[in-house]
Amino acid sequence: MTFIDTNQLSAKEPRDGWKGRFFHSRNMTFAYYSVEAGAWIHEHSHPNDEVWNVLEGQLEFTIGGQSQVVGPGWAVVVPPGTAHAAKSLTDVRAIVVDHPRRHSIGGVEL
Repeated sequence: MTFIDTNQLSAKEPRDGWKGRFFHSRNMTFAYYSVEAGAWIHEHSHPNDEVWNVLEGQLEFTIGGQSQVVGPGWAVVVPPGTAHAAKSLTDVRAIVVDHPRRHSIGGVEL
C-alpha cells in the first residue's frame, strides 16, 4: 500500500478508552489513536522502538520512572526494553510508530 486513508481503517480498542486505526509499512507499525480523558496504559516494556506524536490534548507520560506532561507538538521517544506508562489527562489524538512491526497491541491482533 502506498496511499492509506486512515479514516477508512476499522478502529480497534486494545485498552479501554484507546481506539486506534492501525497499518504497517514494511518495517514499522503505525497507530492513529483517539484516547478518552482518564484512559491509561499500565507500565510495560517491549522490544520495539516507539515514538509518540501528540496532535491534540495532554498525556502524562512516564519513561523509566521520569514523568512529563506532553501536548500538541510533543514527541515522546521510548527506547526498546524501557518501562513506560501513559495516562490521558484530556481527550487525546496521537500517532504512534513502532519499529520493528508489531503483530499485536494489548492482545489485539493487528
